Amino acid sequence: MNDSLKQETSHKTTWLVPFVCLLAGGALTGISTNVAKYAIDVGLTPLGFLFWSITGAAVILFMIALIRKELPPLNVRSLEYYFVAALVSVAAANLLLFSAIPHVGAGFVALILSLPPLLTYLGALILRIEQFYIVRALGVIAALIGAGALAVHKFSAPDSSVFWILIALCGPVLLAIGNIYRTLRWPDNASSGALAPGMLMAAALLLGLFSMMSDFSIAVPLENWLPLSMIAIQACVFAGQFLLLFLLQKTGGPVLLSLLGAVGAIVGVPVTIFLQGESPPEGLFLGATLIAIGVVLVTWGGVKIAKVK
Repeated sequence: MNDSLKQETSHKTTWLVPFVCLLAGGALTGISTNVAKYAIDVGLTPLGFLFWSITGAAVILFMIALIRKELPPLNVRSLEYYFVAALVSVAAANLLLFSAIPHVGAGFVALILSLPPLLTYLGALILRIEQFYIVRALGVIAALIGAGALAVHKFSAPDSSVFWILIALCGPVLLAIGNIYRTLRWPDNASSGALAPGMLMAAALLLGLFSMMSDFSIAVPLENWLPLSMIAIQACVFAGQFLLLFLLQKTGGPVLLSLLGAVGAIVGVPVTIFLQGESPPEGLFLGATLIAIGVVLVTWGGVKIAKVK
């Protein structure tokens, strides 16, 4: 009797942590797209905003790691991990998404962040990281259909920019690749608190080098306090977002991790509508409903798998 009770408590604890990380990290993802839209509106370039925000987040997480005595490991394997993960998951993906926001809207970018689940799930099945489970598959398909319906409406809008819609859609593809890579190449005996600042420092270095080798500027307008305030807010959001991302990666796996975008869509779209004054995307109710169903099914499927194991 006691053993059965302990097992049940263990299962609940095992999935409580990733579920809380999913909700909190997803909320920060949704907030991030809205902060980016406002920051660009007040004069920051997408590259400058991303570079300084990532740099600030790296400093915050490094200080936390220093206090907890979990400094990022420095060896060939970890350095490869930092730079590849930074390029795919942070620098390239976020730069594409932030650059597309002025052209397609923060609401649309928040919504397409729900696309990585299917790509991640397919990759995880092919690489045998995940076993096929019908409930999780249905959840991923539901989320994809919801996001797909919203994308179709966006393409059919008379003022839509096909180029920027396609650029924005490249972001979720890179995020899905990053989800798989970080799972496969996670350095041995490394904690999430140590890897997160290492990846962000690598991302800041890559963005800085990109700025030096191109005509894109990372200068910050200093006429008023708003640009610096936006950078400070986004640095805190990024710090929380990537710390939770790595913790969720370790405890919930790549497919549950990929649902951060789906939760971010549910949080981010209402913010763009009610606080930023964007028009609601067509098909919002159907899309958001299917995305929410997808999150529930994938999470529930994960609980079932944990109980079977």
